[in-house]
Amino acid sequence: MLELPVVSKEEKRRPSKPSWLKIDLPTGSNYTNVKKIVKENRLHTICEDGRCPNMGECWGAGTATFMILGNVCTRSCSFCAVATGRPGTYDTDEPYRVAEAVRLMGVKHCVITSVNRDELPDKGSTVWAATIREVKKQNPETTIETLIPDFKAQWDLLYMLLDERPDVVSHNMETVERLYRVVRPQAKYQRSLEQILRTKEYGLRTKSGAMMGCGETPEEVSKLMDDLRTHGCDVLTLGQYLQPTKMHLPVAEYVHPEQFKKWENEGLEKGFLFVESGPMVRSSYHAEKHVR
Repeated sequence: MLELPVVSKEEKRRPSKPSWLKIDLPTGSNYTNVKKIVKENRLHTICEDGRCPNMGECWGAGTATFMILGNVCTRSCSFCAVATGRPGTYDTDEPYRVAEAVRLMGVKHCVITSVNRDELPDKGSTVWAATIREVKKQNPETTIETLIPDFKAQWDLLYMLLDERPDVVSHNMETVERLYRVVRPQAKYQRSLEQILRTKEYGLRTKSGAMMGCGETPEEVSKLMDDLRTHGCDVLTLGQYLQPTKMHLPVAEYVHPEQFKKWENEGLEKGFLFVESGPMVRSSYHAEKHVR
């Protein structure tokens, strides 16, 4: 007699993945070439370490989001697939190798992010600044977007990065205020908003993103948009949260594409210059459009 697997009450309550949520497998010569360049230059990408569902599309187009300062994060956000722990020493030659990879790939718009390095006195800001400088030096025609951590509100470290004048500075809110203690336990909602405001006051284009399907309400999403606009955010990305492993935060809801479209229209009405909103949207998705 066939024995059926035992399913817990929690698993019964979890929503099943809908038909509209499709992820294409990475293929093609461009994908292979990007993978080769990343490997040969001993680099990390958030595409791989963060298990981004758009890796096949972006790498197939010859673009990637470089992740500097290693691939081990000092924080333990419940949604993130990047490893958590005590990072080792970082490679001071990394800025050169990132810039070289950008040159070899012929990238016209470069996106750079990093893990949190809270254990370092400068939180990694020195490497951040050096990477931006080196990418500009080797690739003067390439525009740069930086997806940065909060530097624990040590604003002099933020300004060290901003002094290098990247074209877009992104800092993700990730979720609504009520869910911060669950989703981002080592971050602070108001601190992230202040960072975006300080970046805007510095005169740079600002950007942020959030994941939907973590248990937020439409009213809370509207408030998040309002908070971002009052703190000077220019560009917003909204995408569906996908649980990377069973050890991470479960998906509370798979949001229908029609709701994402409503949020896109709402965001544009509130004054965002660009709103990328859809189930498969991620922070750096179509990032080249957000420069001007």
